[in-house]
Amino acid sequence: MTRTSAPVDAPVTGAWEGLVTTALLGTDRRTPPGTAPGPDAPVALLDAAAVATVRRRAGLRPARAAERPQPAPEDPRPPLPAAAARRLAMLLADRPGASAGGRRGTAPDLMELLPQWLAAANARGFAPPPQALPALLDAARGRTDLRPAALEFAGPRALWLARLNPDWRFALRSTPGGGAALPHLEDDDRVQQLWQEGLFAERVALLSALRSREPAAARALLETTWATERAEDRLMFLDSLRTGLAPDDEPFLEQALADRSRNVRATAAELLSALPGSALAARMAVRAAACVAIDHTHSTGSAQDTRTSRTSEGAPTPTIVVEAPHECDPGMERDGVVPKAPAGRGERSWWFGQLVEAAPLGTWPRRLGGRTPKEIVALPVADDWQGELHAAWCRAAVRQRDAEWSRALLGEPSAPEAGGPGAVSLAERAKLLGTLGAAERAEWVAGFIATHGLSEAFQLLGVCAVPWAPPLGRAVVDALNIARDAGSYPWSFSGVMGLAERCLDPSESGRLDALLAVPDEPENASPGAGGYWAEAFQRLVTTLRLRAAMAEELSAP
Repeated sequence: MTRTSAPVDAPVTGAWEGLVTTALLGTDRRTPPGTAPGPDAPVALLDAAAVATVRRRAGLRPARAAERPQPAPEDPRPPLPAAAARRLAMLLADRPGASAGGRRGTAPDLMELLPQWLAAANARGFAPPPQALPALLDAARGRTDLRPAALEFAGPRALWLARLNPDWRFALRSTPGGGAALPHLEDDDRVQQLWQEGLFAERVALLSALRSREPAAARALLETTWATERAEDRLMFLDSLRTGLAPDDEPFLEQALADRSRNVRATAAELLSALPGSALAARMAVRAAACVAIDHTHSTGSAQDTRTSRTSEGAPTPTIVVEAPHECDPGMERDGVVPKAPAGRGERSWWFGQLVEAAPLGTWPRRLGGRTPKEIVALPVADDWQGELHAAWCRAAVRQRDAEWSRALLGEPSAPEAGGPGAVSLAERAKLLGTLGAAERAEWVAGFIATHGLSEAFQLLGVCAVPWAPPLGRAVVDALNIARDAGSYPWSFSGVMGLAERCLDPSESGRLDALLAVPDEPENASPGAGGYWAEAFQRLVTTLRLRAAMAEELSAP
């Protein structure tokens, strides 16, 4: 009798699945074939598994070998100095644990120094050691804020690795075009081919690269396919025109004001309003100026309210009066004014703020008697319109990058009302500071801290250039010392202390030696605060010295 042969791996596979099921259920509920229940059953199961493993491997049919991956690309950048490479390994190996009882101890937080180290290494154009790439990609995977600097430092080999490991695929998504090489921008045929046939990320990368070098050519390329692009793609492409925005872009942006997508229309209007000489800016100037005027009938009065009260001795006080629009007409809507107000906002104030925000700031000296921005901001505003008007001027100053208006709206850092009711908010001040030069920004924030302390300064410190300029660094250290002498817990200042560790100039470490001792605690001090402060300052000094060593290592030949 002839027997039909079964597939080679059929009995082995069935036996193996039976052993796996037995292991999952446990030998007290099921035993391997031919084995009696009892204490020998687990050993028999393992023996049977060992035999089955050998049979499975011996009977495995060889598969066709997979195609070998292409070699990793060369990185032409110079390698890291040896000491800097060792430092990078230390930074990547650090895994900060949860602090016990709110205390961090005196050891620096190395992972918080990694962004600064990466920025310095990128500025010097170094390539990473190949063996550091996996840990570098793992660190970037866990922290999105690290990704731009980490991927720039990791270079082309990181993208090669990312194609081989699904855990690192974020690197392909985070790199414009997924790491695909862009054609030479002078190669018109390849540029056109990629623009017509490329993936969306590749097209964004191409348009951004071209815009940074040849703004007019990038705009012309976008015009060739604008009418056939999807709305969400048109929005992304339009956003790339922020780079190199110039009056030559106005005709294209004016056409985009009639786009089918509301978001595209709004972005086009925002870009046009950033061009003070554009026709849209002129239209907005006419609308906004019609809402704001000077009233000379008000007179000075008591200290409580100089805007509205009149006395027999009071002289007329020029006062800004506001008459907000009563409707949002189609022309306003076409020029980017959103007709529907958010919940809790009045429609008229909502429309008014958008008009003032989009109007060129040069409108106001002409409209308000030739006054300077500082004089205009100092004028009283009737009927509680000051907050809305000043907030709109803040947005306009940031959008138009107008330093003179920013200074006027910021006011003096030592003003007693800074950050208080009725003043420009701290968030607005932070944005206004971004329009000033680094030195002026640091000087203003230092003056603010000297007057108001650190409790309100965290947002403002975040926009200052790193390392902090000497006046700002001294102001921060002096304010921390004052808080220490007052006996406050350092936890209240942990955010500022963390910023100081990353942003204070390392040369300031010598000035901190006097703060390392445990201070005498005043009677009303929080219990144990002195010890906590000594720890915090010790960590700060150690971190600053570590940063100095890092900089020296990266500067080594």
